[in-house]
Amino acid sequence: MARIPFICGNWKLHKTIAESLDLATAVKNAVGPLRNEVEVAVAPVFTALHAVAKRLEGSAVAVAAQDCFWEAQGAWTGEVSPRLIRDAGATFVIIGHSERRQHFGELDAAVNLKAKAALKADLKPIICVGETERERDAGETFGRVRAQLTAALDGIPASEAPRVTIAYEPVWAIGTGRTATPKQAEEVHAFLRGLVGELWGADGAERLRIQYGGSVKPDNAAQLLTEPNIDGALVGGASLKADDFLKIVKYRHP
Repeated sequence: MARIPFICGNWKLHKTIAESLDLATAVKNAVGPLRNEVEVAVAPVFTALHAVAKRLEGSAVAVAAQDCFWEAQGAWTGEVSPRLIRDAGATFVIIGHSERRQHFGELDAAVNLKAKAALKADLKPIICVGETERERDAGETFGRVRAQLTAALDGIPASEAPRVTIAYEPVWAIGTGRTATPKQAEEVHAFLRGLVGELWGADGAERLRIQYGGSVKPDNAAQLLTEPNIDGALVGGASLKADDFLKIVKYRHP
């Protein structure tokens, strides 16, 4: 089963509304001809989410939120629910990013609650997993990502496979300039697909997309994205400049 590559730019805590619109417009204008070859999304800050979604409406570029809460509404000051994110025009949401886990204490159980809430609100979750440098050096990579992914998908049926994306992001390669080699990344991606096969069966494993995230740049994208189990990229710093991001999106047409 052919999986369409999915490349999402995570803008993190960058860009005003005006700057976000400029970047979104540049991406929109260049991605149209690739509509059938690659799926593209951008994840602006919450304050720019609605404006960017309106600018990209009807285009080949989707919009993702960078996080969500698991409740639909209530006395939860400072949180944003999947329902409100969907109302703002997003169709994807990043869940369990390593920065959320590392700096905000997000637990595997919270990732699971958020993923279920996102699906219920008709949002497609991009669920992040990955090991730290200490865990990799200790040979704990597979055990760590197994625990994260098993917890994240708990109670989610295999029928949701087409709407779920997994992003493998080795923490030691995020924002450090270090990148997993294609062989290292493919090894973990193949392991994750096998694990999804255990949880959801072979069909679910084949239908689910697994992105790589961790210092993806124009000069390494093609090597990573041509590995058989790598179905796209969750791009951080390189997504903040239209030219760099578009080179990654167009990795098949250097």
